[in-house]
Amino acid sequence: MKTKIWILVGIAVALIATFLLINANGNWDYVLPRRTKKILAMILTGGAIAFSTMVFQTITNNRILTPSIIGLDSLYLFFQTFVIFVFGSASITMYNSHLNFILSVSLMVLFSGLLFKILFRREGQNIYFLLLIGLIMGTLFQSMATFMEVLIDPNEFSSLQGKMFASFNNINTNILTIAAVGMLGTTLYFMRFAKYLDVLALGREQAVNLGVNYDHVVKRLLIVITILVSIATALVGPITFLGLLVANVAHQFLKTYRHNYLILCSILVSVIALVGGQLIVERVFTFATTLSVIVNFAGGVYFIYLLLKENKSW
Repeated sequence: MKTKIWILVGIAVALIATFLLINANGNWDYVLPRRTKKILAMILTGGAIAFSTMVFQTITNNRILTPSIIGLDSLYLFFQTFVIFVFGSASITMYNSHLNFILSVSLMVLFSGLLFKILFRREGQNIYFLLLIGLIMGTLFQSMATFMEVLIDPNEFSSLQGKMFASFNNINTNILTIAAVGMLGTTLYFMRFAKYLDVLALGREQAVNLGVNYDHVVKRLLIVITILVSIATALVGPITFLGLLVANVAHQFLKTYRHNYLILCSILVSVIALVGGQLIVERVFTFATTLSVIVNFAGGVYFIYLLLKENKSW
């Protein structure tokens, strides 16, 4: 497994070096700072999504689910649409990227906190009840956002389009710093519960029998997942299928139950996918499409493959 991890590290480093150095033409003072911001944004986003998806799939004991099913992506789009619909694209919430980032993350964390309170209000509540409520609320947010998009002024809608798809262009350095600090703090908090993941993968009954305070641990891990997904979504926008893609590739590549290797592998695969995808967007398609379109297409095809594979196995 260590050899495979080092192979992924080598591929990631090679792609990052290629992204930084290709067609620089000696303009290092201009090229390197701009490309370094993109690389940092991709590492933070890819790491957060892969990390959160791997933990989420362990909690739900289901490898075709991602944290986006809770409805955080739809809530983010609804918030951005609502602000432009009510206040306009020139409002301080849209103009001030720091305020927009903080409000977006806070709203998504607050929404998830309410869902978790409902879930853990009674002892022994099934976690799939949380997923059902999240799916319903996500559909509601998406429908309301679509309704406002129909009524919104076309000029205002053009400002909203930049929030609807993940973009690694023109990343704000200050927001990048806030996101990095938030992810670092969340990761340090997660380390207290990392030792439970291998046991949680056995299922609720087995984890309880082995002495794990299941509800307490799962609630804390769900908070970690929410913060990571919220930061990644507010930083660059929603990427629905990235987590599903990289988490399952990590499982297939390593074929192990040990989460310390699986999480690291999924993060590396995520970085490779984002950096390689951005290279394709910039050098092959010449910015004619966005990275999220490529990732969601590949992830959607892989999702269908997983469904067919599981159905055949059953």
